[in-house]
Amino acid sequence: MNQTVAASSSSSLAVVILAAGKGTRMNNPNKAKVMFELSGEPMIDFVVRQAESLQPAKIAVVVGFQKESVMQHLDTSFQGLRSAEVLQYAHQDQQLGTGHAVMQAESALQGFSGDVLILSGDVPLLRIETLREFAAFHTETKSVVSVLSVENPNPTGYGRIVRAANGDFERIVEHKDASETERTIKEINSGIYFVQASALFQALRSVSNSNAQGEYYLTDIVSIVRASQARVAAWKCPAFEEVQGINTVEQLEDARRALEEQFA
Repeated sequence: MNQTVAASSSSSLAVVILAAGKGTRMNNPNKAKVMFELSGEPMIDFVVRQAESLQPAKIAVVVGFQKESVMQHLDTSFQGLRSAEVLQYAHQDQQLGTGHAVMQAESALQGFSGDVLILSGDVPLLRIETLREFAAFHTETKSVVSVLSVENPNPTGYGRIVRAANGDFERIVEHKDASETERTIKEINSGIYFVQASALFQALRSVSNSNAQGEYYLTDIVSIVRASQARVAAWKCPAFEEVQGINTVEQLEDARRALEEQFA
């Protein structure tokens, strides 16, 4: 149980954790995906600790499916963050895509004007050192949007990182919307971002659901921000295992083994 709060927080950083999804392929359709356990702890605990390590001013967890169970657990496990009003909740009662999910956190971050780190509640193995390097990259490049990418030899199903001939990051294309050429790209989107708060919510208002999934993609903010001549960048994570989302029982077992090796 984690009931501590960092002595100081960064007023220039807030974190949004996406935790509204169902565990459709986890052999228990009645359980929130982020509540499936990895080495005895719900996945969401790992991600909240990732966020807490950066000492943010706010952590907004976007809850949806079976949200009462998620909130009750976090209220107990992170009492210190809750009592300090660092940890808050945003509600996504309809699953309309990742862009829609982040939009629900706007009220929780009202008045905040720094950078927003967006994490996925089903990506528990991201190392704090990697997050800090990613944060440093975002700051040093003075980017409005920074995307955490990674090389994946089997990228099927993932959004692809599209770069210009000179290597500059241009956009993300989802697998279902990608051309045959784009599907050969091995560099993929991890779903983890740093975004300036004002640009984030402004861009999200321009996102449409005119795509193969009929959803509001968070990835679309890259093209929207870039079109305004603001800087976007992508930083490559060293290991795919760190950013792999957990969608199946098999992937949960793989993550358990990877966690054991990490601390061996």
